[in-house]
Amino acid sequence: MLQINNLNVFYGVIQALHDVSLEVRAGEIVALIGSNGAGKSTTLMTLSGLIKPREGTITFEGTDLLAMPAHKRVVAGLVQSPEGRRVFSTMSVAENLQLGAYARRDKESLASERDAIFEMFPRLYERRAQAAGTLSGGEQQMLAIGRALMSRPRLLLLDEPSLGLAPLLVKEIFNDLKRIRERGITVLLVEQNAHLALEVADRAYVLETGRVVMEGAANEIAKNPRVKEAYLGA
Repeated sequence: MLQINNLNVFYGVIQALHDVSLEVRAGEIVALIGSNGAGKSTTLMTLSGLIKPREGTITFEGTDLLAMPAHKRVVAGLVQSPEGRRVFSTMSVAENLQLGAYARRDKESLASERDAIFEMFPRLYERRAQAAGTLSGGEQQMLAIGRALMSRPRLLLLDEPSLGLAPLLVKEIFNDLKRIRERGITVLLVEQNAHLALEVADRAYVLETGRVVMEGAANEIAKNPRVKEAYLGA
């Protein structure tokens, strides 16, 4: 579904990604793990079209993404739920979800899509008329994911969904991630909580200082002594 080859990204003179290559197959959850500053979010923002790479190629379902502006990538089915949630704080939960569907042409099916999200996240239904900025951190994360799902993605780019959340809410969000995959949505997950990410993922890549240093089945990556020492507290 997604193929990245030899991606090089710079912030001014500072190189953030060095020849990054990875792939995501349809139906998978693929985890991208690494420490702060490893280049994980930069990878997702480059995929979304918010950062332009200096070198490399990105193809999504056979289409060259680098020739496509960011808003067209959403229409094509590549949708990001950003780090830090970034909900529209003065707008209601329902309005935030509506905005997630701004690019869709099949407006007649929006109500059923919204109802499916309310079924997945019952707390959003309870707070549907509430201003998004008054929600808890966990509820805002649910809303950010729900807003992305309203775009009907084929590939969901999920950036740090556990950031700043209590452990019980983190577990709930990761259970929801399995349900998202059951809906036929492929997921590329960026997550600092390597233990949970590797538990839910099929395959994983490890980024260090902008380079892919390891890749493979998630359960094998989790057993690697280097990964266990660096990211799993073992």
